[in-house]
Amino acid sequence: MLIRMLGQGKVGNAIVHFFSSFFHMSWEAALSVYWVYIRSHLTYILFIVIIIFFLILFWVLLSWFMRYFDEVVKGVNQLVSGKQEPIAMSPELDFMEEQLNQVQAELEKSRRAKLDAEKRKNDLILYLAHDIKTPLTSVIGYLNLLYESPDLPTEQRVKYVEITLKKAERLERLINEFFEITRYHLQAVSLIKAPFDLSYMLVQVIDEAYPLLVAKSQTILTDFPESLCVFADADQLVRVFHNLLKNAISYSAAETVLTISAEKRKEMVVICFENEGTIPPEALNRIFEKFYRADQSRQSDTGGFGLGLAIAKDIVELHGGNIFVECTNNRILFTVVLPINAA
Repeated sequence: MLIRMLGQGKVGNAIVHFFSSFFHMSWEAALSVYWVYIRSHLTYILFIVIIIFFLILFWVLLSWFMRYFDEVVKGVNQLVSGKQEPIAMSPELDFMEEQLNQVQAELEKSRRAKLDAEKRKNDLILYLAHDIKTPLTSVIGYLNLLYESPDLPTEQRVKYVEITLKKAERLERLINEFFEITRYHLQAVSLIKAPFDLSYMLVQVIDEAYPLLVAKSQTILTDFPESLCVFADADQLVRVFHNLLKNAISYSAAETVLTISAEKRKEMVVICFENEGTIPPEALNRIFEKFYRADQSRQSDTGGFGLGLAIAKDIVELHGGNIFVECTNNRILFTVVLPINAA
């Protein structure tokens, strides 16, 4: 139909009239040119016109698409570069703008958390260097005194040896803490699960803590069945319970009673460590953070480096469980909830 319209009628006449007027040709000459150069090649001309039309259309659509693509690339580059300015895009890309800004906020939150943890770790390394130097200096000083004064009275010599021993034990604890920090950063926690008796493990943990209990005249009340079988990684969970018990002993007063209980609840097992003491509300929200500890813990000989509870949380969560802490009526309660079959 289109070819027929071009070949005859108004469209053909218009073309002949254009040639006649523009090139100052007679009507007959213009008509001859039309038939020789246009009418006889009309199919090819239309094909070329259609191709040109689609090329122009493709270029327009590609330009429109590339404009939005450039905006997305610019937003992603801003995200990668870490710039904090809000990412802005065209109204048509509101959904993409919202998603990128959410990712930017999460990345910034993660970055600040890492910087905060790194700062606390570096501070603790400095504390470690200082705290190691202090008891080490005391040990060297008392040993030199004992060496240079062989005629010291027995009572005074025993006193100096006792002080030296306490300082050396403090030094050992600090070095163990340092190794714990190093191991935590160099090794990824992996689980090797097998069935074992949780009650027997708790008894072993209590027995290992006996010297610490005697030193503070503390006692432990237990409330768990004779046998409580679970399927989990015993080597990792013993670290959890050791850290919780050590924490309870360290931050409760002398001559107090600690309580350890465990019971089965449907497909879960609940283990509780309870002791006298208080935890500030602000510390409750951060107590499981890596390298976090209350400021006053550095002032005592039992103060750690804020890693034990963070490790405990990681291990419990790897087992598909949960750990949380409560503090009411001058009582601190740590609760561990684990699946009996932590598959």
